[in-house]
Amino acid sequence: MSETFDFMALGQAIKKAREAKEMTREQLAEILDVAPRHIQSIENEGQYPSFPLFIRLVTMFDISVDQYIFSDKQTEKTTLRRQIDSILDTFGDKELTIIEGTAKAICKAKEPEE
Repeated sequence: MSETFDFMALGQAIKKAREAKEMTREQLAEILDVAPRHIQSIENEGQYPSFPLFIRLVTMFDISVDQYIFSDKQTEKTTLRRQIDSILDTFGDKELTIIEGTAKAICKAKEPEE
């Protein structure tokens, strides 16, 4: 049985995570010691990276690959949830109180009016 994996969605997740960290393609390429064009091909054309590069990218940007590899299964945490968790880990109680209040206000706004 020969199954092929479409890397396009995962490449787009890498691009989105890179941009969220305000990192240019050139900066990332320098960190990883690859050509910027290679990063572009991974992000925009669905090119498969080498396995070591793949591991570096998904760990660097805290990307959960389960949601892309097993798209028909429910994953424990999406990439976005993992990235938000990572950001929240940098906050102290003062900032978390603000986040909690904001989240509660969003939930209240979603409730149907009586």
